[in-house]
Amino acid sequence: MNVHLDEIIGWIDRAFGNEPAVYDCAVPDGVETLRSLLGDEGYQRYQRDQVNRQIIRDYLTNAVVLGIISEGGLAAFAAPLSSEEGRSTLALYMLMSAVEDAAALPPVCGELEVLKPLEPQPGDRSHIKLVPR
Repeated sequence: MNVHLDEIIGWIDRAFGNEPAVYDCAVPDGVETLRSLLGDEGYQRYQRDQVNRQIIRDYLTNAVVLGIISEGGLAAFAAPLSSEEGRSTLALYMLMSAVEDAAALPPVCGELEVLKPLEPQPGDRSHIKLVPR
């Protein structure tokens, strides 16, 4: 089996579509201006999307290299990859799943559900407990 990583990564990058513009205007000089721009919600959204793209790119590339999904199977991921919300949801699914489970992800075996923010409920919250060896 021949795997062409550059073709796989190229396909994934094309499926993402255009990257959102960080800013539509030139950055004026000045450290304070730069700080305010980098703290801007638009830039933060851009950064989140870049992280999601990297998670998806690495996950799908590994899944193809390991033979979990075929290069042709990447087409099942095209729809969620093309939107920011789809990438955000898919990246979360991928973070919570082993690469070996790639064929069981919603774009392959079902529909990707839109994520909703959780609302804290009153009462005892779950706690992480470290278990000593």
